[in-house]
Amino acid sequence: MKKYFSQARVFNFLILLLFGTACNGPAKKDVPKEKGSESNILSVAHPKLIKTIGSPKYGNVQSALQDKAGNLWFGTTENGLYKYDGKSFTQFLITDGLNSNNINAILEDKDGKIWIGTPAGISLYDGKTFTKIQISLRKNLPPNKYKKTQEVFSIMQDRNGKLWFATIDGVYIYDGKSFTPFIIDEGGVGYMSSNNNAEYILEDKAGNIWFGGRGNKGVFRYDGKSITNLKPNGDNWAWPALQDKNGNIWFSNWSGAYRYDGKSFTSFTKSNGLLSDSVMRIIEDKNGNIWFGGGGGICRYDGNSFTCFTTKDGLINQGIWAILEDKTGNLWVGTRETGLYLYDGKTFINYSEYKH
Repeated sequence: MKKYFSQARVFNFLILLLFGTACNGPAKKDVPKEKGSESNILSVAHPKLIKTIGSPKYGNVQSALQDKAGNLWFGTTENGLYKYDGKSFTQFLITDGLNSNNINAILEDKDGKIWIGTPAGISLYDGKTFTKIQISLRKNLPPNKYKKTQEVFSIMQDRNGKLWFATIDGVYIYDGKSFTPFIIDEGGVGYMSSNNNAEYILEDKAGNIWFGGRGNKGVFRYDGKSITNLKPNGDNWAWPALQDKNGNIWFSNWSGAYRYDGKSFTSFTKSNGLLSDSVMRIIEDKNGNIWFGGGGGICRYDGNSFTCFTTKDGLINQGIWAILEDKTGNLWVGTRETGLYLYDGKTFINYSEYKH
C-alpha cells in the first residue's frame, strides 16, 4: 500500500518546522514526520494520483465511487485501486491483498463494505483487509474463450440489499450467503463469451432491473417475473447508465446515447451536439444536468443544448472512462492514460501524474 501525501501539507509542515527551529533552538526529536515520496513536495499544491506501473500512454481511470465517509475511490487499469481522503491518495495493489491490479467496478454496500470487480473476480474490502470472494458458477457452463478468468464487469445492489454481478460467466445474485445464477438469454451471444448477456446492470425506481452489454441485440428489462427485450437503436447493443430525476432511463453505446421515457427512445449523437458518437459514461448532477463522457471529451446537457469540454479546458486526454460528482458538487473525471481531473465549475484541474 502506497500513500501519496498532499504537497501543501508537507510544505506547510516544513515551514513551521524551520520557523520553530529558528526561534526555539533545535527541533524536538519526537516531532512527527509525514511519510511519503519526497518528489511529491514540489510542483503543485494538491495531491495527485501517481501512476507508477506500465507505460504512461496506457491505461484508464475507469471506475469511481464516493463512500459514506466521503472518501473517493478510483479504479484503474494496471495501477490498482486508489483511495483519496481529501489529503492524500493511498494506492492498493495485489501486494496489499487485491486479486488484480485491473479494477473494473467499485461499489459500497449498505453495510459500508467495498466490493471490487476485477478480471480475477471479486475482492471485498472491510476497511482493513481484502478478501477474495469466489462465485459458484452454474453447472454445465460451456467454456468461454477467456476461461482462465472470472472477470466481473459491474456490480449493483438492489433495493432489497441483494448484490448483482455482471460477469464473463453470466449474471449472479448474492444474498449474503450464496450466489444464484440469473439467466437472461440462453441463446445469446454476449461479450467475450456466450455465457453472458450483460456488462452493466441498473435498477430503476419501479424496481425493474435493466441489463445491457456488447454482443446483444438491444437491452433487457426484468420486472420480477419476465424479461423483455427492447431495442434503443435497431439490433445494436447498449449499456444501461442511469435513471434521471424525471424518470427517463439513459443508455449508451458506440453510436450515441439514448433516452427512454417509458414509451419510446430518443437518440443523441454528434449531430445533436455531442463531441463523439462513442459514449462510455453518463451521469446526472445535482442540478439535473446530464453529463456524457466519450471519445472526444465530456459534454453537459441542460435539457436544451450541449456544452462540451476538451483539451482547451484543461483535459490532457479526451478519452473519458469515469465521471463522478462528489458531495460538494465537484466533478471528477477519469480518462485514458490514467488521467484524473477535478472540475470545479470553471476549469479542469489535473490530479494525476506518471512517475516510473
